[in-house]
Amino acid sequence: QVQLVESGGGLVQAGGSLRLSCAASGRTTFRDDIMGWFRQAPGNEREFIAHLGWSAGSTRIADSVKGRFTISRDNARNTVYLQMHNVKPEDTAVYYCAARSVVAREYAYWGQGTQVTVSS
Repeated sequence: QVQLVESGGGLVQAGGSLRLSCAASGRTTFRDDIMGWFRQAPGNEREFIAHLGWSAGSTRIADSVKGRFTISRDNARNTVYLQMHNVKPEDTAVYYCAARSVVAREYAYWGQGTQVTVSS
């Protein structure tokens, strides 16, 4: 059974930093998978934040967070991270990690989400 478990969310002041983690289990090909982060604020559609393939060369960051957020992964731990710096109140959302194979168009696996709240 494939599981993605996010952690690290919480309350942070504007301008602060937070690191989210996503631990993956139950799938032997995570090392090769595309791992992504998304977020959804109340009343908004789900928004793509970042994804990372096996190599750093396949990184993509959304313009809305570029220069503030970075994505990384530790394949030995089957874990992907989202480092958030200089957070803003508009970053408040539930953050989800997701996984898909390199040939898939859609993300097949999703975590349960972790709440990030940025106070002004």
